[in-house]
Amino acid sequence: MKALILAAGRGERMRPLTDTTPKPLLAVQGKPMIAWHLEALARGGVRDVLVNTAWLEERFPQALGDGSRWGIRLHYQAEGRDHGGALDIGGGIATALPWLGDAFWVVSGDIFAPGFVFDAARAEAFASSAAHAHLWLVPNPPYHPQGDFGIAPGGLAVRDTPERMTWASLGLYKAALFSDLAPGKPAPLLPQLLQGIAQGRVTAERFDGRWDNVGTPAQLDALNAVSPG
Repeated sequence: MKALILAAGRGERMRPLTDTTPKPLLAVQGKPMIAWHLEALARGGVRDVLVNTAWLEERFPQALGDGSRWGIRLHYQAEGRDHGGALDIGGGIATALPWLGDAFWVVSGDIFAPGFVFDAARAEAFASSAAHAHLWLVPNPPYHPQGDFGIAPGGLAVRDTPERMTWASLGLYKAALFSDLAPGKPAPLLPQLLQGIAQGRVTAERFDGRWDNVGTPAQLDALNAVSPG
């Protein structure tokens, strides 16, 4: 199974650091944030990884190369060069579908989750299921107290519940979730997820490992002040 790492965003709240460095390439615990994902994907048996880029996109192949240092084949979707800018999550995925195939991993390049396992058995079980997406949710951080989705008995994701958690920007997806999106056109992910939830085709589970959405220089400094775990 292949994977897509989302890395096309501008990272406005992380300025001035992101004026010269794309946010996923900022160092966390001594290596680029995105490298933590590349290492974990390689441990999970993923061998082909696509990185979608837009802001300062030439920096990614310069910093990461072809992925051979992690034992993977690294590919790039240059949305800035080919489409004039970032396509948002839904549009980026829709554009990558011919390469990604029917089922695939998607993870945001600007989160830190060193204990997350890209489990091959879990991915294969998802691929053979009726679900169109499987989301990992985390306890709500202070800056997002309202959360995004809940988990119903049986594991289905729900939106209309007071017990919502925050989408961790980690998930498994199928091409069918994006069948109505045009490649090369900007589109958000949320409408696709809400449609899938309404159809009973989105499942979810809670992730209780270390997780940080690295959004500001202060958050990055705090993260680098402690050891990973």
